[in-house]
Amino acid sequence: MTFQAFLYTLTSGVVLGSLYALMAVGLAVVWTTLGIFNFSHGVFIAAGAYIAWQVASASAWGLGLSIAVVAGVGGVFAIGLFFQTFLIRPFEKKDNLVLLAVITTLAGASLLENIAILLWGGRSKQLPRIIEGNVSLFGVTISAQETLIILFVPVLIVLLWLLLHKTKIGLAMRAVAQNREAGELMGLNVERLYLLAFGISAGLAGLAGVFLGSIRFITPTMGNDPLMKALVVVIFGGVARLSSPVKAAYVIGIIEAFSIYFVGLYWAPTVLFIVMIAVLMIKPEGLFGKFERIVS
Repeated sequence: MTFQAFLYTLTSGVVLGSLYALMAVGLAVVWTTLGIFNFSHGVFIAAGAYIAWQVASASAWGLGLSIAVVAGVGGVFAIGLFFQTFLIRPFEKKDNLVLLAVITTLAGASLLENIAILLWGGRSKQLPRIIEGNVSLFGVTISAQETLIILFVPVLIVLLWLLLHKTKIGLAMRAVAQNREAGELMGLNVERLYLLAFGISAGLAGLAGVFLGSIRFITPTMGNDPLMKALVVVIFGGVARLSSPVKAAYVIGIIEAFSIYFVGLYWAPTVLFIVMIAVLMIKPEGLFGKFERIVS
């Protein structure tokens, strides 16, 4: 492996890690707040890409990419609110909430995926790049779009951290995540906070879909593989703190990039699962996890 190949592979891993971090943080917000995994997260990614395409494409509404990005994120945010209201909230106080959430979110994902097929068909589509051109650094040339992803995602995650730590509503979300009953006794509107957490998670998935839709083809099932990778990231890194899945996302992204280089595209997922299993055997709470469930 030449030094230049190493730099290209490392850069590719950072791009993958940035995308996985954006996806996994959304899953982590729902898990730490509501205590469930949202298996419709993958189809939220596809929905964000499709909504943005509908708004931006010249063969559809043709309103421009800037409006499309806002529409993609806002549209999936609204879908997330709908899902939480009708698929999660009715079962929040059930003892088997985790199992019920798996069933309802999988059912919701299947429904939304089929709606996408009815509205946009099965043919692949693609969004225009947000930024055109290439960027060269240390002898490595990558697209400006990938550079945007590398730079923007950490900024967005920092803003989310500030929301959770420096605002009243963020502190309220963290309080409810630690103890719902105590939060209710303190007068917090738990249902509204749960709704907001689910909406934020969905909005992040929608933004990930917009990014993915500009570098890959858009299909109704485009979110399935990212969902699997995001689950690997969350399990691998743990969700005790918001930083845990972020760190894990970059580790997984770099491992995947080098796995693709050395063993090929089809064997790379096997390597990821072997690494994840090995880590969980040594540290069951995840590489960066702790035995607690808080948003911090």
